[in-house]
Amino acid sequence: MGESSVRGQMIDVLLASANYMALDRKQVRKQKPYPPLATLYAAAHLREAGIAVDVFDATLAADERAFDAHLARVRPRVVCLFEDNFNFLSKMCLSRMREAATAMARASRAAGALVIAAGSDVTDRPHLYLGDAVDYALLGEPDHALREVIDIALGRVAGDIAEVAGVAVHDRHSDGGVRVAAGRPPERRPDVFPRPAWDLVDIDAYRAVWTAAHGHFSLNLVTTRGCPFHCNWCAKPIWGQRYAMHTPARIADDVAHVKAHYAPDHIWFADDIFGLRPEWVLEFAHELDARDARVPFTIQTRADLLTPAAVDALARAGCVEAWLGAESGSQAILDAMDKGTRLGDIAEARDRLRAAGIRAAFFLQFGYPGETFADIEATRRMVVDLLPDDIGVSVTYPLPGTRLFERVRREIRGKTNWCDSDDLSMMFLGTYDSSFYRELHALLHRELVVRLAESRGEPGTAPEREDVERTWARLADTESTFRNREPVVLSAQAASPRPDLSGAWN
Repeated sequence: MGESSVRGQMIDVLLASANYMALDRKQVRKQKPYPPLATLYAAAHLREAGIAVDVFDATLAADERAFDAHLARVRPRVVCLFEDNFNFLSKMCLSRMREAATAMARASRAAGALVIAAGSDVTDRPHLYLGDAVDYALLGEPDHALREVIDIALGRVAGDIAEVAGVAVHDRHSDGGVRVAAGRPPERRPDVFPRPAWDLVDIDAYRAVWTAAHGHFSLNLVTTRGCPFHCNWCAKPIWGQRYAMHTPARIADDVAHVKAHYAPDHIWFADDIFGLRPEWVLEFAHELDARDARVPFTIQTRADLLTPAAVDALARAGCVEAWLGAESGSQAILDAMDKGTRLGDIAEARDRLRAAGIRAAFFLQFGYPGETFADIEATRRMVVDLLPDDIGVSVTYPLPGTRLFERVRREIRGKTNWCDSDDLSMMFLGTYDSSFYRELHALLHRELVVRLAESRGEPGTAPEREDVERTWARLADTESTFRNREPVVLSAQAASPRPDLSGAWN
């Protein structure tokens, strides 16, 4: 896949991701693959130190057998399963991808390689990897720890890998069977990391998938590591509540590079929250202009960050779509989530984005503890009234390390992870069962499609809208049959303070 992948040549390190699009039915339907960005950052970081590195990119591969063939071809001394920490799919810790990663680790060990693993699931549950599959686990932000571990593993420096900050090892005498060296704080100035090693993945293969399915090609970048906000269901195993921002000039250089070498039609900025500071975005727009590097892009952000100045800066920089973590049309649910936003923020953000010619899309979440059918109807009304250009609907998914998980962990029975991103299983007793939320997911998507068509004056929408309204009425009449008898109820908690966003990092 890269210049070092020459038949018969032994390399130092093979970095591998295990996010196989082919094993996730929802992602197969979407056909919107992105290269494993964090893995490519790590590859560049190692290569900068003079280490011979290669990348196995699972994204477009069929299954683990593709890794077996790649492993046999490049014969690495060290294999690191390094997941993309900028991809929300990795943070979801899907069980099918864990199975793939474990199989890849065992194959690597059988081939005689030292095996390391890093990523969200590894950080959350290192005991599931260490032992018969993985020699060392890297917890939290792994970039610097990986470089230190590789230096020791290759004999470039003396030391004990188990004592490197951020490393966990199997130890049956330690708590949970895992012993962890001293913790390692994340990098506060991410400009120290070199540009991702794009040449180690097959960009043309990504282009072919995108253009066949959508008629354009999108590539991913990131401007920020981490998120400082306090949503109590949001998993943050890598950076916790911390954030660190690249400088606008550095990101403009990255955009200019990919524009010149790979010519994407669009860029997806994979930050948890893009544009924490409006002045950063405005400076970014100036830096892009100075390089003639403007490319249309999409972001994820928060409604309360979309001030008039922020939206104006986004439009100048080339933003064409913003996904907002709207979550719910019920203020009571937003407060229970510790979201820190008001319903008025969502409406104002929608209006400002529309006025600026930027598409607005809403992430929505059903199933939060205590949610009632009235809360669900409030979310429906918000969608109908504000008419976002798109929605993404999910259900509350408690992951380790979140405050929500700690509050419902005793109620979780059996299944602890979704198999794939289309799973939508409730893993604790919410107000309703999983079948109800799956029907709700499909119905709200269908209604938005109809309402948008109606807003555009398309003919023949009235019968479809009437059928949607009948379906909602039927759901309201029968919702009690889907209710759980003893759903989880959470006591109220004090709201978290708003984070300080005054600096480039916290």
